[in-house]
Amino acid sequence: MTITSEAGASAPAGRRRTTKPAPVGEERIPKPSQGWYRDPVTGTRLRRVTTILEQGCAKGDALTMWAGNITADTAMDNLPRLVAASLRPDERAQITAWLKRAHIRKKDERADIGSAVHRLIEAHVLGQPMPEELVESPELNPYLRHFTRFVDEWQVTFEASEMVVGSLQQGYAGTLDYLLRSPVLAAHFEVAADTVFMGDTKTGGELDVRGVYPEAGLQMAAYRNAAVCWLRDGSKVEMPPTHSMGVVLHLRPEGYRLVPVRCDHEVFKAFLVIQRAAEWTSGLSKKVVGSALALPALTEKKAA
Repeated sequence: MTITSEAGASAPAGRRRTTKPAPVGEERIPKPSQGWYRDPVTGTRLRRVTTILEQGCAKGDALTMWAGNITADTAMDNLPRLVAASLRPDERAQITAWLKRAHIRKKDERADIGSAVHRLIEAHVLGQPMPEELVESPELNPYLRHFTRFVDEWQVTFEASEMVVGSLQQGYAGTLDYLLRSPVLAAHFEVAADTVFMGDTKTGGELDVRGVYPEAGLQMAAYRNAAVCWLRDGSKVEMPPTHSMGVVLHLRPEGYRLVPVRCDHEVFKAFLVIQRAAEWTSGLSKKVVGSALALPALTEKKAA
C-alpha cells in the first residue's frame, strides 16, 4: 500500500533550511485534504477511507436509478417551467443544464443535513454547547430528538467521537463517528456489558427500506483495524479493541432504527481488496491506454 512521507527531505545546496516549529496540541491531529490525511508531525500521508471506498467500490445500477428518479421527479415538479423554456432557444440550454444537475443538488442537500446532524451529535457526546443556528432549525430538531431517544432507550455511553484513526502499515486513515457502550446492545449480542462497539450515523434514504449499505461495514472494518488513533489533545495512542459487529444509527425525521453491521476480519479483508482496486483506479489505470498509433510515413524510392 502507498505511504508517502515529506519528512527528512534535504534542502537544496547553498540554501539554508528553515525549521518549522513542531506542531503541538490539536495541531498534531491529521486532517483530511483532497482524499488524504497528512500527519503534521511526520509528514506521512494516508489515503482517506471514504475516498478508497468511492474509488474502489462498484456503484452498480442503484446510483444510476437514483439519479434518474431525482431527475424525473424534478422535471415533473417543474413541468410548466420546462415547457416554457423549451420554446425559447436562449433558455433551453440553461434549463437543460439545471435539470441535469438535479441529482447533484439533492446529493449536496443531503450532505449538508448529514454534516449538520454530525455536528449536533458531536456536541451532545462531548457535553459541549450545541450550535445555536442548528438547534433552532426546524429541519434538524427531529434528528436531535430521535438521537436523544436512541441514547436513552439503548442506555448508551460514548467512549469517543469524531476520532481520527489510521494504519501506517496499510496506508489509510479516517474519522470514525463514535465508539459506544450499551448494556442493552451487549445483551443482544450476548457479550460483556462493557464491550465497546463501533458506531456510525447515516441520515439518507428512507427509514423503512434504504439508508444503510454494505459500504458501512467496510468503513467500520477499516477503522476497527486501524493501529493508532489521535486523542483531542493531539496525543497518539493505540486503537482500542472493539466488537466485530458495529451498529449504524439510521436517523430520519420520522424516527430512527439501529442496524447491526459486520466489521469483522473477513469484511476487513474485503476492504483491503477494494483499497487495491482504488489504487488501480486512481493510479495505474491512467497509464495503461496509450495514444493511437499512426502508420509510419512512406518515402518514395528514387529511381536508380
